[in-house]
Amino acid sequence: MKKNSPRLVSSIENSSILRKFTVLFLIMSLIPVCVLFYFYTQIKTTGGIDITEENFNLTLTIIVLGVMVGYFAMRAVVKQLMDLTQKNAQVLKTILTTEDLKEIGKGENEIAVLAQSFSVITERLEENLKTLERTKNTLHTVMAKVAQGVSSMQNIDSFLQLILETATAALGGKTGALMLFEENAKELHVKSVYGDISLDSKDITIKLSDDVTLSMVLSSKRPIVIPVVSENSVPSGAPQGLFQAPLLCAPLMIQDKVKGLISISGRKTAGNFNDDEMNLLLNISSQTAVAIENSRLNEDIEKTYFETISALALAVDAKDAYSRGHLDRVAQYSVMIGEKLGLDESEIKILRDAAKLHDVGKIGIADDILCKNGPLNDEEWIVMHKHPEIGESIVKPVSSLRVLCDIIRHHHEKLDGTGYPDGLKGEELSPLVRIAAVADIYDALTTTRSYRAKFSRETAYDIMKKMKDQLDQDIVDVLFDVLDKKEA
Repeated sequence: MKKNSPRLVSSIENSSILRKFTVLFLIMSLIPVCVLFYFYTQIKTTGGIDITEENFNLTLTIIVLGVMVGYFAMRAVVKQLMDLTQKNAQVLKTILTTEDLKEIGKGENEIAVLAQSFSVITERLEENLKTLERTKNTLHTVMAKVAQGVSSMQNIDSFLQLILETATAALGGKTGALMLFEENAKELHVKSVYGDISLDSKDITIKLSDDVTLSMVLSSKRPIVIPVVSENSVPSGAPQGLFQAPLLCAPLMIQDKVKGLISISGRKTAGNFNDDEMNLLLNISSQTAVAIENSRLNEDIEKTYFETISALALAVDAKDAYSRGHLDRVAQYSVMIGEKLGLDESEIKILRDAAKLHDVGKIGIADDILCKNGPLNDEEWIVMHKHPEIGESIVKPVSSLRVLCDIIRHHHEKLDGTGYPDGLKGEELSPLVRIAAVADIYDALTTTRSYRAKFSRETAYDIMKKMKDQLDQDIVDVLFDVLDKKEA
């Protein structure tokens, strides 16, 4: 019995309030019931009640003590309930709004307050669950589009545009902008823009000396939310609508260095940007900064590789006194044709770079063949025909230079299939290859070779017009039209 007593006490202490109330109520009711039962037995056995003053006083004392014990015990239970309510109120102050607290405070008693509190907390939890689900879906959308952009992007510009579009849409913004920081000039260059805005110029520069908000983001290296954007706070040079309220900005950071910032301005729905959205943009900006830095490092490596290959090509070009300067001239003619045909900047760049490297494969041709003073024999021509393939193998390992491979490998192909190394014909030759082939043959005809003198422009034109089955005649006409206008 002694061993079970502590367990019994512990069991009562750890019981629910309802159970404690039931036990105490039974204890309080037991004494009056016992007294009544005593009176009842007396009446049954003696036919009356024989109560002495001493017995009456004892009975009264026991009842009073029982009531007092019940009172204090019940008071202790009620106090626990009130303490629980107060603790609940303290917790509610940290998680509920002032309006919610005022509404709960209208409860008539502690039980009502508890019920309302639990109801409000349940509603808040449901809202939080919905918010978390929306955030989860947003993150999935962002990561899916980023992954898609990484797998399909052709250059860093298209990747940055994809990131900006995705972030702006995910955060419900009206306008997004990605700006790169030029530390020496203390300027921000607008790299990408998305949303309800049209730009008059692609080259937009924002002076940091004219803006406090953006300077604060760069100096603090932390994201900020600006709920109100006044006209005076908009930096000069910024397009109309680029910075609207509310404005969310996050720095592009890598290794504690600021590379720029991303801004999301305006909202398609009412309300300000919250902490979760701020953190999401900060994470996106951090990853974007890494991508920009990796792209820059990759560009430096590929630029060095391109310059090295160009040096090899120039070394080959310099070996033959008759063809010296051939690479630069072919590049010049190719660009002239491309500009006349209205090609975009990227295609013209491919033409220029490929033309400067189109004969780099000759580095693998023996000097006695490459610099032979006279026509080549059949065996020597077989070796010489290998140089386009050798050139392609030199350039192909660099991913950004692979766009040059088509021109480098096929610049000696002909429309009738008599060219080399693959014997392509007709539509198998791309427009850029056709341009480079025309420019290459024109320069070969108008420069002195070891086995013949150079031809005049008129003679070269006649020769090339007779090659109607081999050369694209529209491109031939464009070249001589540009040359005639340049001469005039």
